[in-house]
Amino acid sequence: MSGWFITFIVLWSIFLFTMFAIGGYFMFRKFLKRLPKEDGKSILDWQEYYINETLHLWNDDQKKLLNELVAPVPELFRDVAKGKIAGKIGELAVEENASIITEDLIIRGYIIATPKRDHKWLIKTLKQKEIDLKPYQQLLA
Repeated sequence: MSGWFITFIVLWSIFLFTMFAIGGYFMFRKFLKRLPKEDGKSILDWQEYYINETLHLWNDDQKKLLNELVAPVPELFRDVAKGKIAGKIGELAVEENASIITEDLIIRGYIIATPKRDHKWLIKTLKQKEIDLKPYQQLLA
């Protein structure tokens, strides 16, 4: 065997191992989210429950705002992010017995459901829409 072929095989093996490791990591995370908790439901079951309970409370303007907020998320992960955020918004709406999904619920749900590094985009978007950030300072801190 020539030297270039052995080098190719080694590099290809490293590439495959890396891709399997990355895929396995994300599959394991999804598996952990599907495991039932003490109440018998998993994180994803609760997320789906809250979305289904509040689906009729959303109108087109709120859906448009949610889509704008998740716009910076890569398209591959956008549906997952939107589901997680919508689940948190639904949870807040159910806890507060809301009759409609409001802008306030969407903003609070987004802040709670996303990591702090994503709040920069939220702040920028809210400033562009001229929405007051003062009520949300405690959640953003």
